[in-house]
Amino acid sequence: MSRIKFHHFAWGLLIYCIPAILLGAFVRASHSGDGCGNHWPLCNGAIIPDAEHSKTWVEFAHRISTGILLPITIALVVWAFRVFPKGHLVRKAAVASLIFMIIEGLIGAVLVKLELVADNASASRAIYMSIHLANTFILLAALVLTAWWSSGFPVSRLRKDRTTALLFLGLFGVLLLGVSGAITALGDTLFPSHNLAQALHDASSPLSHFLIRMRLWHPAMAIVLGFGVVLLSMYIGAQRPLPLVKKLAQGMVVLYAVQILVGYLNAYLKAPIPMQLVHLFLADLLWMNMVCLTAAALATEDVAETAKLPVSRELEAVGAI
Repeated sequence: MSRIKFHHFAWGLLIYCIPAILLGAFVRASHSGDGCGNHWPLCNGAIIPDAEHSKTWVEFAHRISTGILLPITIALVVWAFRVFPKGHLVRKAAVASLIFMIIEGLIGAVLVKLELVADNASASRAIYMSIHLANTFILLAALVLTAWWSSGFPVSRLRKDRTTALLFLGLFGVLLLGVSGAITALGDTLFPSHNLAQALHDASSPLSHFLIRMRLWHPAMAIVLGFGVVLLSMYIGAQRPLPLVKKLAQGMVVLYAVQILVGYLNAYLKAPIPMQLVHLFLADLLWMNMVCLTAAALATEDVAETAKLPVSRELEAVGAI
């Protein structure tokens, strides 16, 4: 089993995760989270549900799509230990992928068992959803790094310098922005508005539900944090003027601009489900691009030639470059 086959497998697993994540968002947006009742891992007490309601099949489809991920990730870890030496970062990233994959499933189980789904508008649901989104992003980061380092890109090394600190600050900013977006999307699902004017009016009222008020906080955070991340990416591109680093930095700028436009359209169109999914998809791409930029900028070797590697096709497939 060669490393070339492994890196194709790793990128394939990462790409498969994206629609699985989007399906999870569709479950929330379509109020299908209680489609299997409060049963987990069974669906309405059965392995294969006999259901009349579409939301049961939506929730069941999501469970199948994510349930497949666990054995595949276990295979990824076993394979990584077979083809990479002891202490290699690919091994560590693969193990991290498995750990956060398990946590992802457990968080989903908690949401179901505590009935923090469907029309539940409690603060507890917002907290658990925030944890869920943060774990999803960390899981994606582990999968990205597994694929990245197994593809021949130089491994990364943490340094005690300004560049490293700024890169991790950028990662935290994108993560925080994603969490606020998840909470805002929950508010749009539970408290739909008739038009943009009403949405802004309700969001500015101190008497409104906290999920409604997030409609103002999230765009403000997107402007401040997103603009900061863009400036940071440009700074990193200038500090590490290598082709791959510069390309990833440019990718951050493009993705941020598109994300802002889609976010405006999402609000203007009253957050229809397709636009919510596009918005989340771009958020995932922005996060993965930031992870790749960090890995490339902290590479222990010169990465000037790595943009020519065959793996660039896989990166283009997930929108990372």
